[in-house]
Amino acid sequence: MAHEHKLAIFRGLLKFRSNVQKIWGVFAFLCVVTAVEVALGILKPQSLTHAHLLAMKVLNWIFILLTLVKAYYITWDFMHMRDEWKSLRRSVVWTAVFLICYLILILLIEGDYIFDVYKQNYIKFNF
Repeated sequence: MAHEHKLAIFRGLLKFRSNVQKIWGVFAFLCVVTAVEVALGILKPQSLTHAHLLAMKVLNWIFILLTLVKAYYITWDFMHMRDEWKSLRRSVVWTAVFLICYLILILLIEGDYIFDVYKQNYIKFNF
């Protein structure tokens, strides 16, 4: 069942002539996103570290979103999910979306609890 892979990324905005060019294009995009993450991690702009959104710093939300973008493109292009059936793509993507949302919720709840424990110098549970 050999078939031609789609040679466009960003919903058709960038088109490539071969699979090798597409791989390098996606690799370059992932490198740029990683460079932005590293630069933000080194510089830590004060406007992003002091602003809070849903009990977490905006900088942390940016890191989470950029990581999700990288995971999406790795799965979509390098694991060839773009070329699979729609039902398989949805089952993989929606499962991951729900699990990631659940993990973020757990991190926010547990992190907020631990912050409150250390802030009040009161330990209810010996962990």
